[in-house]
Amino acid sequence: MNVAATTDDTEHEEHIGAPAYPPAPRRGGMGRIAFAVSVFGELLITAGLVLGLFVVYSLWWTNVLADRKADREGDKVRDNWAGSGPGALDTGNGIGFLHVPAMRNGEVLVEKGTSAEILNDGVAGYYTDPVKSALPTTGKKGNFTLAAHRDGHGAKFHNIDKVKVGDPVVFETKDKWYVYKVYDVLPETSKYNVKVLSAVPEESGRKKPGHYITLTTCTPVFTSEYRYVVWGELVRVDDVDRARTVPKELR
Repeated sequence: MNVAATTDDTEHEEHIGAPAYPPAPRRGGMGRIAFAVSVFGELLITAGLVLGLFVVYSLWWTNVLADRKADREGDKVRDNWAGSGPGALDTGNGIGFLHVPAMRNGEVLVEKGTSAEILNDGVAGYYTDPVKSALPTTGKKGNFTLAAHRDGHGAKFHNIDKVKVGDPVVFETKDKWYVYKVYDVLPETSKYNVKVLSAVPEESGRKKPGHYITLTTCTPVFTSEYRYVVWGELVRVDDVDRARTVPKELR
């Protein structure tokens, strides 16, 4: 009886003292590698989320903000036109509106200058440097040279590649509609090629002074490595009537 009791007690003690779970393996080299890979993966996911948010901000939210500001400034221009006497440039907010049906972007307010500060407001700007733009409102021959963003900040020239030879480009001022016809397109050139802005844009094949318009923007899309250029030539000037009836090219 005593022996049995001792045996039972021993077995009971061995059962109670046995571990409920197997001991955790010691972390060796493979464990450290797995941990490092896990941390690296989490960092990549975080970086991807941050990058994704930045892309959304750059390509969508900046467009929203720029379009809102451009609309406000455009309204100011039209209000100014409605409340002032003769004169197409009697405003500090913009000189007129560019209409390019092929781009499908509605009217684009045109302001003075091509700095990022100007273009980031969702407008097109006419060059003052390195080559000064001619203004059609003066009636003098020259090249009305414009730039706008192709992506982000309104992306007003995003669809410039849709513009083809023969397409209309219309510039609207308070008193006039300046109707141009595209005659040449340069899909890619150096961003340092200022000859495309010349009063007589010889790279487009023109050799004599005339009334030209030049649209420029960055290319390829989402980069600023090169410039895309569209040239047009004035075909006629229409007076603005009381109803501001648009030219047939915009109907």
